[in-house]
Amino acid sequence: MKFALGGLAACLHRGAFLMVMAVPALALASEARPDRADILRKQMEQFEAVVPKTSIELQPFREEMTATGPDGLQLTLTSMNPANDWWYLLEVEPADSWRDRAAAYHIENADPQKWRITLSGGGNPELVFRSDSSRHACRPWEEKSAELEKAEATGLPYAPICGGRAYLRNRVSGSRTSREAVAEFLRDNVVFGDSIVNMIKGAFYEDAFMQSGPLLDGAEGGDVAGSLGRARLASHPVMQAYFGWDLEGTSNGRMEAGSWYAIKDAPGIYASAMQPGMIHPDILNRRGETNYLDSVERRADVYLVAFDLAEFEIGYEVGTDHPRLGWSSRPRGAGRNWNIPGPDGIDRSDPLVRTGMLSPSLTERVAATFTGGFKRDHGAFKFSDYATFNHGHHYGFMTKGVILSKLQPNLSTLFLMEDGSIHMRTWTEADRKLLPKLRFARQNGVPLIAPDPETGKGVPGRFVRSWGGGNWSGSANADLRTLRAGACMKDVSGRQFLIYAYFSTATPSAMARTFQAYGCRYAMLLDMNSQEHTYMALYTQTNGGLRARHLVSRMSAVDGRRRDGTPIPRFIGYSDNRDFFYLLRK
Repeated sequence: MKFALGGLAACLHRGAFLMVMAVPALALASEARPDRADILRKQMEQFEAVVPKTSIELQPFREEMTATGPDGLQLTLTSMNPANDWWYLLEVEPADSWRDRAAAYHIENADPQKWRITLSGGGNPELVFRSDSSRHACRPWEEKSAELEKAEATGLPYAPICGGRAYLRNRVSGSRTSREAVAEFLRDNVVFGDSIVNMIKGAFYEDAFMQSGPLLDGAEGGDVAGSLGRARLASHPVMQAYFGWDLEGTSNGRMEAGSWYAIKDAPGIYASAMQPGMIHPDILNRRGETNYLDSVERRADVYLVAFDLAEFEIGYEVGTDHPRLGWSSRPRGAGRNWNIPGPDGIDRSDPLVRTGMLSPSLTERVAATFTGGFKRDHGAFKFSDYATFNHGHHYGFMTKGVILSKLQPNLSTLFLMEDGSIHMRTWTEADRKLLPKLRFARQNGVPLIAPDPETGKGVPGRFVRSWGGGNWSGSANADLRTLRAGACMKDVSGRQFLIYAYFSTATPSAMARTFQAYGCRYAMLLDMNSQEHTYMALYTQTNGGLRARHLVSRMSAVDGRRRDGTPIPRFIGYSDNRDFFYLLRK
């Protein structure tokens, strides 16, 4: 996407990381410069400074390459994070800046596992794509090809350049439902608009999506997948579940509560169902950990999907609009600094572009997607001391090695390391040392369950019983029961599983007890209130393209449609305003 640069180039100061040894070696010509350590130090100081800045200045590990082309053309290629080698900013500044405007283009490497992108010097610079066995070069800025202009003119979220080895990320509008549009309008344009939205939630969302499948006396539950074990329930009756896909070993949605079943045509993915009232009394009746579960949420269906992470990679992409980068309305006192436009010194991602869509280079491997987390306005604390320091603990996030909102200590964080390892835990100050090696991260509140320091088993987080302390959201009257989604990590005989859970209506207490019953070691909230916000789909490659199968059938209404009525998968076939996680087959 092209941007007028104005003073942007002048803002791209060089700076540095305090722990230089933590930054991986880079195969770039600029690496040999003796001032690299000093550059990294200054960039880290710039990252930390509580001042207005650009999204580029928020990247402490960036590396800049410059070259001069024919007729004095100035070129700058900035790798946002050379350890990930995914996002770049290409700045093109004509010698005659009075006649021709400078521009900036956000470029994405189509295959960072294969290509390293650099900017060659000399009299006629090139973008150079190097792999272990080949070298390719292109000049997409040349007037005779005008490749960047043509790519921009397509209006595509990802427009291929340089033989498809990279994409120009173009700014597009993300899809949203009419309900979402009305809620945003009220929050942004109407005094007390957020209170109106919360009143609507309290009146219409509570239990609006509740399902309570019947228990089938004497019915057979079918053949279960034993590798994941069974949830610890008082009993395991056969129940009727309403998944949007078929299961191996059973038919018509009949499932033994708490057991796991392989999903047809989805290797490495399993499904389970239960109701919180079935949980074993040794867990459910433990005092002082959670609130009492009322009769409604005790019989509300919970659907779970487990991914064997030995077979999948996980990623995260921000939406075109959400989560935003400015201030939430929630922090108070010292939690809000009116001298900067947002908690990280920015309120826009420019010149970096948010597409709200999976890269086309990953579509062939995508196995599943699910909605990310809270929007920015709800993604910070209003109550407890968390609202008064660390800028109100706005939930942080980063994608493809690029920090868009700083990760805050004390918050639940799902993240992926450069080595492919996947983690879910409460972020700490000590975890700052991991920043150079992070690929993706998303924070969402405080833990539902976390490991007990003595036993290592998952126990409810200390804020589970506190509406304000846990920032759990809900209605204006603190009625916490509503449709919710969460995720947890579980280890089984040395294998790691990511479990996504859909609660048709529940409080944080019911979520915590459910994750305990399933033997998770850590669990966090994702989003809530509607099936748009708790969306989850699996994908099957067919001759006709990609077929989506939704966790519950009503989620299909969120997907787009072609003119002939055929569905277009959300997050895959078009840009969306919301952020999302995705799983890729290895």
